[in-house]
Amino acid sequence: MFEFLIEKLKANPRKIVFTEGTDHRILEASARLLTDSFLTPVLVGNPDEVKAAAEKGGYNIQGAEIIDPHNFDRMDEMVAKMVELRKGKMTEEQVRAALKKGNYFGTMLVKMGYADALLGGATYSTADTVRPALQIIKTKPGSKIVSSCFVLVRPTADEGHETIVMADCAICIKPSEDELVEIGLQTAETAKIFGLEPKIAYLSYSTKGSGAGEDVDKMRNACAKAKAAAPQLAIDGEMQFDAAVSPTVGQLKFPGSPVAGHANTFVFPDINAGNIGYKIAQRLGGFAAYGPILQGLNAPINDLSRGCNAEEVYTMAIITAALGE
Repeated sequence: MFEFLIEKLKANPRKIVFTEGTDHRILEASARLLTDSFLTPVLVGNPDEVKAAAEKGGYNIQGAEIIDPHNFDRMDEMVAKMVELRKGKMTEEQVRAALKKGNYFGTMLVKMGYADALLGGATYSTADTVRPALQIIKTKPGSKIVSSCFVLVRPTADEGHETIVMADCAICIKPSEDELVEIGLQTAETAKIFGLEPKIAYLSYSTKGSGAGEDVDKMRNACAKAKAAAPQLAIDGEMQFDAAVSPTVGQLKFPGSPVAGHANTFVFPDINAGNIGYKIAQRLGGFAAYGPILQGLNAPINDLSRGCNAEEVYTMAIITAALGE
């Protein structure tokens, strides 16, 4: 999967902002990205401190761009732009204070075209990464929400790999029918970026009316709306997980469905099911999980776990940059 994404990036090299430029994990991943020469890191921080941290860790970051929020020659322009974007919700003084922080400053670097993407959260909380994105980058035209997905990958016996996508496992707590429609369509677009032809299953404890209840109705109705909104996509539901992934069970419970038994893109009814589901796949199914990948934003911005390692920073940087393709 990553070879596929790297080839895309080699054809169109990009810049990615790291909001925590002195973090050793960011520096190790940046050194590796610079060696590979398809993605240029933009490190937020004091240049002397960033270089000292890199030297201490033995990381060669020659070729990276280092931009200091406290000594940025276009700060007045950045402040004016952010005041305009916030439309009276933040004063100039509040904006200047916010832009001293790497999360807001890095997001504005993307907004102003200094970089194509942003990856933060090695030390910031998810909220501190997502909030500036919502306030400054905002949603894509036609998108009303920001959702998330996880891409899960595991090796196969023929030395290939199996890739599936699950949503929403991290952002939308209890999505409505219409939000589930948008989650499904956003996740289909993400699946395509990873080389999948999405086959989207709207999951439930019921398959094609075998069960009843408010939650079943919600998934059935969301699926019907998604089909109407994107008739070119393979979408079906409501269906149970076994019907979604087992060809035998799928065609027994949902005969004639183009998705049942062959799904690779899964829409869960809420964050409880989604978060539990992807972690079961990760811990018991042998899948490596990449994410959460934010969907619906006007630019590629993603959040790291504060417990991440340099390998995870490296892979999430590739994923994040590829989202802009």
